Amino acid sequence: MNFLSGTEDAISLERLRETLIRLEDTIIFALIERAQFSYNKPVYEPGFYKYKDCEDFEGSFLEYFLRESEKVHASIAKVRRYQSPDEYPFTTGPLPDPIIPPLEYPQILKPNNININAKIMEFYVEKIVPSLCAMDDDQNYGSAATRDVFVAEAKFRDPELQPKYIEYIKSRDSKAIEELLTNKKVEEALLKRLKRKALIYGQDITEAGDFKLDAEHPSKYLKINVDLVVELYEKWVIPLTKEVEVSYLLERLDNN
Repeated sequence: MNFLSGTEDAISLERLRETLIRLEDTIIFALIERAQFSYNKPVYEPGFYKYKDCEDFEGSFLEYFLRESEKVHASIAKVRRYQSPDEYPFTTGPLPDPIIPPLEYPQILKPNNININAKIMEFYVEKIVPSLCAMDDDQNYGSAATRDVFVAEAKFRDPELQPKYIEYIKSRDSKAIEELLTNKKVEEALLKRLKRKALIYGQDITEAGDFKLDAEHPSKYLKINVDLVVELYEKWVIPLTKEVEVSYLLERLDNN
């Protein structure tokens, strides 16, 4: 998303939803890629491997891989990766300054320290991967997947709802804030769209360009469990999104 195109345009709910819909494709394709390999338990076991360059590291291979990848991304960081307000690295240490001049992003959001990377890692490792993959070890060790305080800010700026948001924020009523944030029709449309996308993207295509699908057994040729994609969003992505939005809004009026 281009946050340099003007504050109001960048924070519009319509633009944010367009970006999130594109991210659905990214997530579905990443899940399809991961599903082709087995669970590979050693990838997720803390301390299973020791590494020459950091013998004191006690995390899992996945955590090590993320850390090393983001060190490589440090070179990406040097060309302004992680400078955009919607990018959060998993690595907790400092990243190098860009080697080209940093961009001046408008102050769209209230400064905050909201970061749910640990929860994303937890539900990915404990819920998603075991459901997605065959529970064995094929020795192919490698894989991986968010954002959303922007949606909360866009909703807060709605002139019709803002008085209610302010009322609930002042009374610290998290439940009322979440109910005000929730749009059931949008959520239902999202889940239907995800199911359709997963069904289409998860099929093999023949050389003639046709879908390879068995009408009586639609899952026979699918590369991914379609229901799992829907469940991922319904049970994890949507609730975590709301958690971030509520956390952000509870701080929205501080020091204003």
